[in-house]
Amino acid sequence: MSTPDAPPSAGLLRAAGLALVRALKAIVWWFNSILGGNDYERYVQHQRLHHPGCEIRSERDYWRDRHDAATKNPGNRCC
Repeated sequence: MSTPDAPPSAGLLRAAGLALVRALKAIVWWFNSILGGNDYERYVQHQRLHHPGCEIRSERDYWRDRHDAATKNPGNRCC
């Protein structure tokens, strides 16, 4: 919705800007997923769905246990 004073190209610039923001958000989401940023949320969803009576570990405990497991089993990493 452009104002009567805005030039017609303002709508195109706004649409291009919104598309750019959407693309940047998608790229950030993709990198976050690859780096494991969504893993704790997936863990919580899994626990609630498959183990509703069990206590859910804190995010801090989750990451500590996960890093300890990765240290004990280095076969899952590149270095």
